[in-house]
Amino acid sequence: MTTKADFTPADWELVLEGPPSAGMIVITAQRGGMLRETISMAKAYAEARQHHGQSELLDEIVAAKPKVDHTRYGSMEELKQRSVAHLRDAAALVERQATPQELDEYRHFIVHLAERVAAAHRGGGHGEGPVSEAEQQAIATIVEAIGAAGPGTADAGAAGPGTAGGGAAGPGAEAGPA
Repeated sequence: MTTKADFTPADWELVLEGPPSAGMIVITAQRGGMLRETISMAKAYAEARQHHGQSELLDEIVAAKPKVDHTRYGSMEELKQRSVAHLRDAAALVERQATPQELDEYRHFIVHLAERVAAAHRGGGHGEGPVSEAEQQAIATIVEAIGAAGPGTADAGAAGPGTAGGGAAGPGAEAGPA
């Protein structure tokens, strides 16, 4: 089992920044809904805490206050690029330090968090469905950055502690209140 102790303090900060970076990518993909989306990100952490004991690494990640890079950026594009870099670096670090199962759990938690944040905005009323095209593109960018399976897929390990329901539906399933 991989724990916080297996990382340097700087590396642990990077691991903690991964999930909130994904949330910020989705939050900034489309105007409006920021408060609901931020609350939704907090709820994803709270749900993951309910699965305590299934993954020691994920338990330690979700027990910590979400770490957000507080650097001021010159543009939204610069913020997105830096957030994607945080995600890519964090996933690579977890891949080097943790077991393949722990890496999958970390990736699934990130994708679930991003999907939950996107669903909180409800698409902006342009006939795009519950998640806007911009938010879908943001999630695709996140999935690519962390090397995960596509959003909403239920590949091996998807029902682990990184999912909200912990059931077989995988991280794309939205069960319960948003």
